[in-house]
Amino acid sequence: MDIIYTVVVFVLAYLLGSIPSAVWIGKSFHNIDVREHGSGNAGTTNVIRVLGWNTGIPVLLIDVSKGWLASMLPLFFNLASEGSGLIINLQIFAGVTSIIGHIFPVFAGFRGGKGVATVFGVLLALQPLVTVSCLGVFFTVLLLTGIVSVSSMSAGVSFPIFLFLFFNPPSVIFKIFSVLVAIALIITHRKNIGRLLRGEEKKLIVFGRKAKQ
Repeated sequence: MDIIYTVVVFVLAYLLGSIPSAVWIGKSFHNIDVREHGSGNAGTTNVIRVLGWNTGIPVLLIDVSKGWLASMLPLFFNLASEGSGLIINLQIFAGVTSIIGHIFPVFAGFRGGKGVATVFGVLLALQPLVTVSCLGVFFTVLLLTGIVSVSSMSAGVSFPIFLFLFFNPPSVIFKIFSVLVAIALIITHRKNIGRLLRGEEKKLIVFGRKAKQ
């Protein structure tokens, strides 16, 4: 494993994560910094609420792609043998670095989003079948509740459950990572949990209609 290439991979992973799609697209096309409106979060849900679906979908796709690309960098740079425990661990660490970049983006004053879409991209690169299963959980909960935060936390918690029950985790670090993802999603949604407990959490517009408050 080349140490120089490894450093390059992690720097690139952070820079990829730091691309503030919600901020740049909001400012470029609407002259609005979404962090100053709605929930103040530079993420897809707040973009949809403030600027609509036409702006939110590109933000979502970019944020997912950031995580996926960052996790694939160790493979692109051939840092270790494909399928080995080492390459998987490197992919995990590169993905985590991109998530940190999304939450604390150097290109946007270190004020980013919660990283849900970027986490999804990372998990999609690492374990696509489990991730797609979690996506099913997300949309099921969203249809039932209309609340994105509840859907995101439910999907995050389901990831280690699905992984342990139905799949063989490729490494111990991957097992730990899956649990940490679930915990981290809950921690980053602590304000949402507070609003849920107070009955103040807003629902999202689903299929062109606004869910009942």
